[in-house]
Amino acid sequence: MEHIAANILLAGLAPAERIGEEKVTLVTTDSREVVPGCVFVAFPGEHFDGHNFAAKALADGAAWVVLNHPVEGVPEEKTILCPDSYQAMMQMGANYRAQFSPKVIGVTGSVGKTTTKEFCATALSVLGNTIKTEGNQNNELGLPRTLFRIDASTEYAVIEMGMNHAGEISRLSRCAKPDIGIITCIGLSHIGNLGSQENICKAKLEICEGMPEGAPLILNYDDEFLRKAQLPSHVRPVWYSMTSQEADVYASAIRQEDDGMSFLLDDAENGCFMVHISALGRHNVANALAAYCAAIQAGLEPRDALKQMKEFRQTGMRQQMLDSHGVRIIKDCYNANPNSMKAALEMFKEYPCKRRFAVLADMLELGEHGREAHEELGRLVAQSNIDVLITYGDLARRTATVAAAKGVRTIHANNYDEIAGFLARAAAPGDAVLFKGSRGMALENAIEKLSALQDAEARAESENGD
Repeated sequence: MEHIAANILLAGLAPAERIGEEKVTLVTTDSREVVPGCVFVAFPGEHFDGHNFAAKALADGAAWVVLNHPVEGVPEEKTILCPDSYQAMMQMGANYRAQFSPKVIGVTGSVGKTTTKEFCATALSVLGNTIKTEGNQNNELGLPRTLFRIDASTEYAVIEMGMNHAGEISRLSRCAKPDIGIITCIGLSHIGNLGSQENICKAKLEICEGMPEGAPLILNYDDEFLRKAQLPSHVRPVWYSMTSQEADVYASAIRQEDDGMSFLLDDAENGCFMVHISALGRHNVANALAAYCAAIQAGLEPRDALKQMKEFRQTGMRQQMLDSHGVRIIKDCYNANPNSMKAALEMFKEYPCKRRFAVLADMLELGEHGREAHEELGRLVAQSNIDVLITYGDLARRTATVAAAKGVRTIHANNYDEIAGFLARAAAPGDAVLFKGSRGMALENAIEKLSALQDAEARAESENGD
């Protein structure tokens, strides 16, 4: 964060004449990070209340503290009162972002946001200093934190925007003010809160509210909800597709290989190119197309964009490929919803291996649609060349029931130890195991236990051999 005058940073939260032009060095919500000249924002929490640390923050040198209510012992003249700490962060993020002029790419959608963001950042980095949303910092707390990383040298910023309810994307977009927008698809994520995919589509289109006149909006032509949507007149749609040559950018001859996907990219304005990406599954071809469109709209030459995108690698717990004593582990534990589950199974169906084991856990936040979605998943499993299905979670039990009725060998596990124990006995070198479930199901714990069992078995065999 570059130093910024307090009256500029805090505009809209307190009268400018009260604040003055003292330079602010940092905005933090963690009292352990407080340094002289910073602004400390107190968040009430279930276990810790930041208001209890406000006095200490001032003692440690904070210039201002943002509080939801007055706190005894905290001077009024050092207090900025705001009933909503998230609102305060967003206001400061918007004020700070307005001091700089990087080209901002905003990315939203039900599935593929993070991978598309990573593709974009990888491509744009060749043009200049590029920052991106890190981890899961895509909400009303994380987005301002990302914006605070902008400085005078930042030329591009790729900002991911997530949501749970209507109105959230609007606030994020008005804060970040993207020059280019991307909507990857309209799925079922958070349908329990929004009620229908039509409402989810409307919520995702809120990204347009912070975009300027004539700004390109990158859209998935293969998504029926986006294709039918009434788009705001001030944005300029740019379509990509894997099914229709009517789109501006079209992928064909799509082929899954051992280390990723190959395809022919047909750009209506710039010609045809053969492309290879180091990510498995047709859904990642779609993500790459979206990022390509954004990079071209940002001014990158097609060949340079595609050359850079070859350097892309998956991050976090998304489709990580691990080898565990000859068994290939596909660790896709970051999140799950009906769309991403379908995409993962389509990828896994084509994955080269002897036998396929799928460990599928609950898809959360589906509300009243949960049972139906998990039963549909069981039907998809039966069509996906899965040799053994292992399910985990109360909702996933419905997946197991349907898959078993359709002839799939199925085991329902009650804990991580049961998952690991079964796979340690059943999976052999040459087999592959897909782990996928919502973040709250923490399937990576089962992978760790499986690895520990396999390591112990290998040591035992080695000792017996000696």
